[in-house]
Amino acid sequence: MALYAAYASNMDPEQMALRAPHSPMRGTGWLTGWRLTFGGQDKGWEGALATVVEDRDEQVFVVMYDVPDWDEQELDAWEGAALGVYRKIRVRVQTLDGEPLCWMYVLDDYEGGLPSARYLGILADAAEAAGAPDDYVKELRNRPCASLGD
Repeated sequence: MALYAAYASNMDPEQMALRAPHSPMRGTGWLTGWRLTFGGQDKGWEGALATVVEDRDEQVFVVMYDVPDWDEQELDAWEGAALGVYRKIRVRVQTLDGEPLCWMYVLDDYEGGLPSARYLGILADAAEAAGAPDDYVKELRNRPCASLGD
């Protein structure tokens, strides 16, 4: 089975159980040399979408899942991979047990723009549900965002 590293809303084990029910959580780790950012603001959603870009001075908390082929196809549909919104890359994740090779989605667009406050809240809640360190969750909750609505 291929290991999938989630850094956005799929960090939430409950959401992943709905999207990929045959994909158990394998553990957590850090994507070292990368940073969480946002882009694709013009894709038609309520703001910019989460992605990661290489940055040797940063790291991103990730949740790893064992994903069989049939669940991978479901995730591809959820993430818009067939539409060209996200593409897959392979990365090494640092864990207490080593550095497993994982695949992950990255936005196929330019960096820039702000996520909506609602989307950023979803990401922070997902990180918290997955057991991310408190300071990481706090940093997510305090990121700049676009306020939509009233």
